[in-house]
Amino acid sequence: MASKGRIFAGCTVALATPFRDGEVDEAALRASVEWQVEQGTPILSPVGTTGEAPTLSHVEHERVIAIVVETAAGRAKVVPGTGSNSTAEAIRLTKFAARAGADGALMVSPYYNRPAQEGLYRHFAAVAEAVDLPIVLYNIPARTGRNMEPETIERLAAIPSIVAIKEAAGSLDQVSDILSRTDLTVLSGDDSLTLPMLAVGAEGVVSVAANLVPRDVRGLIDAFQRGDAVAAREAHARLFPLCRDLLGLAPNPVPLKAAIALLGRGRDEVRLPLCALDEASVAKLSRALARYGLLKA
Repeated sequence: MASKGRIFAGCTVALATPFRDGEVDEAALRASVEWQVEQGTPILSPVGTTGEAPTLSHVEHERVIAIVVETAAGRAKVVPGTGSNSTAEAIRLTKFAARAGADGALMVSPYYNRPAQEGLYRHFAAVAEAVDLPIVLYNIPARTGRNMEPETIERLAAIPSIVAIKEAAGSLDQVSDILSRTDLTVLSGDDSLTLPMLAVGAEGVVSVAANLVPRDVRGLIDAFQRGDAVAAREAHARLFPLCRDLLGLAPNPVPLKAAIALLGRGRDEVRLPLCALDEASVAKLSRALARYGLLKA
């Protein structure tokens, strides 16, 4: 039986938001979308963690969604982040995404207020009831302070418009539990765990590394889906050091933006409280990019 959110399977890029002198660089954002479309990326997910949504104003958040939908122009699906620790705000943002023409909404668990499991259920159910748009749940307890338990996910999966989950708890047991309980499409929320999660039944990834090497991330998924385990393992082994350094040197998207700058594809500007990599970390990242073949050693 096909999973509910099969249209969101495969490679989704967690799109970075470019800044210039403290403002959203709209021209660079459009160029980023065009590049991803040229690379064949099927799904774009702006204004998530990688898109620095926590430091965007409401106006900026909506503007980024509108630009990405307009620029993609149906050539790639757009699933923007519309989550909030305020249920009313999550509803407002998701309604905007629907009006803008998004194909779905990626909705992170409420953060900071750490609701009980019943509160998590009611939060997502309220958004699903208020907005006619497919919803991809996003479970990332390291950022939100609360794990969405499989029992809660099972209850939410009974809601027709909740179709998938980006699972970033780092537990293959949890992934297996979700798959045994629901027909949701499960997507990896950690680049380094994409292949292990595919092996237990996940169907794709929401990828940070795809900002740099979208074809390689797609290649890993494609190899697994066609049953070529050797090619999938080789792709994983090649991607793993890059993914580790992209996410391990500093909070996402600081290393990613540094990599983008090193490759001459944009600026490394982030917003406080994030700050740029120190020189030692930039040097380590440069070596990782060189080993991958993206930079000359």
